[in-house]
Order: sequence, then C-alpha cells, then structure tokens
Amino acid sequence: MKLAAPTPGVEHRILIVQGEFLVTDDPTAVLQTLLGSCVAACMRDPVSGVGGMNHFLLPGEDGRSEQMRAGVHAMELLVNGLLARGARRERLEAKIFGGARMVSGLTDVGRQNALFAERFLQREGIPIVSSSLGGEQARRILFWPVSGRVRHLFVEKQGASVFEAEQRRPAPAPAANAHVGDLELF
Repeated sequence: MKLAAPTPGVEHRILIVQGEFLVTDDPTAVLQTLLGSCVAACMRDPVSGVGGMNHFLLPGEDGRSEQMRAGVHAMELLVNGLLARGARRERLEAKIFGGARMVSGLTDVGRQNALFAERFLQREGIPIVSSSLGGEQARRILFWPVSGRVRHLFVEKQGASVFEAEQRRPAPAPAANAHVGDLELF
C-alpha cells in the first residue's frame, strides 16, 4: 500500500479492511476499521514507536479459510511486520476488538474469532492491555499506532450489513486532471 507523504502535524486516516494489515511509525497515521464478527488486533512497541493493525474474518486455525482473511495468517503478518520495523517481541502490547454476534441462530463466528485472538496472544506472550470483544453491536475502531491511543465506538444497527461494509474500500478520488476515457499504461 503506497501512502501519500504525510503533512507534519496533520493526522491522516488509513482504512484497514478484511484481510489487510498495516505497520507504521508515522505519528500522524490513524488506522481505522469497522468490525462486526471480525476481529482487529492493534499492537505496538511503545519504545520503538512502531505499531500496526490487522483485520481478520475467521480464526483460520482449521486451515479451511482464505489465507489473507484468516486470523493465524493476519496475526503472524502483524507481529512479523512490527519486528521488521524495529519492534522487540518482549515489548509488544496488544488491544483487541470485535467478535460480535451479528446474526443470531448461526454459528457464533465472532466468539470464535475473539477466543482465537486471546489464545494467540497468550501463546505468543504478548499482553492484552485493552479489549472490547463480543456483544451484538458492530464497532468502529480508530488506532493511533505510535501513541497506542484507541477510540472505540459502537455502531447502531442499520439497514446495511456490517459484513458488507467491513469489506468495502472506498473508491479512490479521481485525479484532478484526469480525463474520462483516458488510458495510461505503466
């Protein structure tokens, strides 16, 4: 993912959707996501000033889910991404969110996701310093990866499916000088 050069002192939000993760040491970055039954792990190393977020759809422990949407893969990518940017494993701390039961009467995937995330972090020796898991409401998460600050908002139930919204990435704004119908190859 290529990011625009940050403007000093001005926050810029970066949307993380299902199957994605991002690690940064940019103090102006704010990582955001929308969660229903999915889980997002927000991790950081407070000494090195590097942090990141992932967003996964299924625990993935059984090997049946798509690799990039599986919790096992998402958690390993996030931890390894942090270590590659200078974090130290023994200083990592985590905040985990999501895992709601969005549809009653079906398998509680949200609970499975939440339990997986807790077990994974416990096995890896990464302390969970904050969490908001379960329930029946979606959550909007804003995470400042360098400071570790999190803003957590419950989302009121609406007509549109949170599951669909979790997967949506807004279309990029057209370039100011773009002409409709032009094609440019690189």
